[in-house]
Amino acid sequence: MATILGNIQQVRARIASACDDAQRPVQSVTLLCVSKTFGPDAVREAHAAGQRCFGENYVQEGVDKIAALADLRAEIEWHLIGPLQSNKTRIVAEQFDWVHSVDRLKIAQRLSEQRPANLPPLQLCLQVNISGEDSKSGLAPGDVAEVAKAVVALPRVVLRGLMAIPEPAADLAAQRVPHRALRELFEVLRAQGLALDTLSMGMSADLEAAILEGSTMVRVGSAIFGARG
Repeated sequence: MATILGNIQQVRARIASACDDAQRPVQSVTLLCVSKTFGPDAVREAHAAGQRCFGENYVQEGVDKIAALADLRAEIEWHLIGPLQSNKTRIVAEQFDWVHSVDRLKIAQRLSEQRPANLPPLQLCLQVNISGEDSKSGLAPGDVAEVAKAVVALPRVVLRGLMAIPEPAADLAAQRVPHRALRELFEVLRAQGLALDTLSMGMSADLEAAILEGSTMVRVGSAIFGARG
């Protein structure tokens, strides 16, 4: 408990400092704890430390963890932040609260069709390949507006914003560049009338740069749970 609690406190202090530097209220940034490869006990410890939002990269691991922590289901918001294949959309639509990794319209359409009517709408972000890396998933920036407008029209889902995993950079100034590009794209979409409110960007190594450029949700794993094997 002490280690995870202490780490969460340290990350929250980093968020608060970055918000102060950006002249933003600390409440404008949500901490999403990335619990991939760490078991239900680690999530339970983080929950006991006051954390409520958790991100999973792998569908089956996330589903298993949701089941193992069923007693906390009403208190935990589960986010899928990793790749989502078409054959896994039904279980994600049935189990998760958010999906950050929508990288094509077909995935959003399937999530919309498969979201149970008794659950609140599924919250979605479009993943953008903001650094143009061949190895990264995500929409090309130039394709985002067309897909976003199509997703907004779907039932049972709500398009909340954009997500990116920028290419690592060595210093704060370089880290800010791709985050700024994503924010500018986000602002273009808002100017076109899309009611977006979420910029999911920034991780353990670059959360300060992301917050300075407008991130509303930082995805932090190793700084909270430790290095992954």
